[in-house]
Amino acid sequence: MHDYERYSAPRTLSARERLRQYWVLMRADRPIGWLLLLWPTWWALWIAAEGVPPLWTLFVFTAGVWLTRSAGCVINDYADRWLDPHVERTKDRPLASGAVRGREALALFAGLMLVAFALVLTMNTLTIAMSVVGIFLAATYPYLKRHTYLPQVYLGISFGWAIPMAFAAVQGTVPPIGWLLFVANIFWTTGYDTWYAMVDREDDIRAGSKSTAILFDDLDLVAQGVLYTLAFAALALVGREAGLGVNYWLGFGVAALLVIREFVIARHREREACFRAFLHNQWVGMAVFAGIAAHYALPPATALLA
Repeated sequence: MHDYERYSAPRTLSARERLRQYWVLMRADRPIGWLLLLWPTWWALWIAAEGVPPLWTLFVFTAGVWLTRSAGCVINDYADRWLDPHVERTKDRPLASGAVRGREALALFAGLMLVAFALVLTMNTLTIAMSVVGIFLAATYPYLKRHTYLPQVYLGISFGWAIPMAFAAVQGTVPPIGWLLFVANIFWTTGYDTWYAMVDREDDIRAGSKSTAILFDDLDLVAQGVLYTLAFAALALVGREAGLGVNYWLGFGVAALLVIREFVIARHREREACFRAFLHNQWVGMAVFAGIAAHYALPPATALLA
């Protein structure tokens, strides 16, 4: 018998409690993951539309972010049901504790993805075709940690796929700047998810799981510096190619300062500090978005000072 099977014996729950467990399984009580996926999607929508995107497109992508992130959490916990009982931070999750059964999780994942796909069907043909790739990425990501030390990179690809989809929805094509923004997001996601992996590093080593935190080992902070530098270099190129003005660069500068703060917080690699550094990235994403939105909505900051 696998270890996870000992933790997944069926429990009798009331309907209300079962719904609460599904809510927790979807991480709907923790909006951080949704925000980390939402900000890059909005970066792409605003740049693609050169301002506020069409409202229905904005709704589809915003709702789609919530649905796919929730589905991703469900399938991640399903894939990790063998690992989570051995990790202090995750041992009480619904699947690890047995409050939710595996087949229930799969049904929930399928339902969430079907609703997201139904929304995408209102978009153009290219966006619909790209959404199929997105479904594949979301479904396969959780299994990467068994086979490679780079699941964080794959998460960046999976989380960031909404970026080229957003350009496809707004412009009917994905221009080079869309792919450049996609690359920037891969570096950024790999960086912040490495903070997250550093929290669980010792538990993951004991359980035989893999991550960039384990791969980087004592050079983790150096590797983080490289990842964030590459992310901001790509964002700088996006700003130049999109002709974004001073307001964008102000947001860019605030985001860079926030990242420096993360390194101060996590410099000693304590678990709680690394988790705080991870959470800090919601403000990084928001700062970049604020710069983009301000560029299209407001006159340049220099003009206000004139």
